[in-house]
Amino acid sequence: MTDQTPDRPNPANATLPDERGIGAWLVRLLKGIAIGIGFILPGLSGGVLAVIFKIYDPLIKFLANPFKNFVTQVRYFLPVGIGGIVGVVLFSYAVSAAFQRYEAAFVCLFIGFVIGTFPSLWRQAGKNGRATKHLVILAVSAVVIFAIMMAGGGLNLQVPPSIPVWLGSGALIGLGVIVPGMSPSNFLIYFGLYSKMTDGIKDFDPVVFIPLFLGLALCVVLFAKAANWAFETHYAGMYHFILGMVAGSSLAIFPTVVFTAEAIDKAGLGLGIFLAFCAVMLVLGILASWGFSKIEDRYSDQREAIESGR
Repeated sequence: MTDQTPDRPNPANATLPDERGIGAWLVRLLKGIAIGIGFILPGLSGGVLAVIFKIYDPLIKFLANPFKNFVTQVRYFLPVGIGGIVGVVLFSYAVSAAFQRYEAAFVCLFIGFVIGTFPSLWRQAGKNGRATKHLVILAVSAVVIFAIMMAGGGLNLQVPPSIPVWLGSGALIGLGVIVPGMSPSNFLIYFGLYSKMTDGIKDFDPVVFIPLFLGLALCVVLFAKAANWAFETHYAGMYHFILGMVAGSSLAIFPTVVFTAEAIDKAGLGLGIFLAFCAVMLVLGILASWGFSKIEDRYSDQREAIESGR
């Protein structure tokens, strides 16, 4: 493959899309709920879902320049923020209830959601051209995140919870926003903090959720400008990096989260039924997200055509 168009800023993401009305507000609320679930669902990344929903680029631009069109930006992202909080809280309740038994199957559903949107992400990554170096970036990032997650899957560390630890955990979740494909929940599981975090959120324990939120907010604000600069100057490289992170982390989820002796025993379904259940959930996620991404792409194409005066 030969070099095509060099990296350049992506003009399609220079401003927020014109999405008004109660219907658009509710859509952004639902996207926020899904992203919030992605923050704490083992194996997934809220940042990946933000990319899939085409919220990542404008969000990073907003965080990098928060006082530019402040009111308009806040109005646009308010339902996303509300949805994110709802998703985190609701999922924390689910983790403490029935979800624990069928965690592997629901992870497969969300992984299917990610897989189904991969063609859309591939097209988006190549919007400004695709060169051999970008494929190398994709491959290297996929191998690195896969190796990290596989190595982490063998860890069984027990870090005692404290306010500094929850601050660090929040920063780790914030890093998952800035670096799509990274799953903070997996690392919290490795450190023995995941169930304590979800219980603290569910019980509205201020010792847990306040430092978590502060750590997340500080990390995102500190690194948002760097991420925004990287996308404006190396658009294709950054998107292929994200694609590699998505691919590598998705592959690593199966041996580290889904197909483990603990997950199979916890489901209590027998190996054959367990595998079939996971396969069905995976296919459902792929089909649902593929259909959704086709609608999103069609809407984005129409919006860009209107904005360019065609």
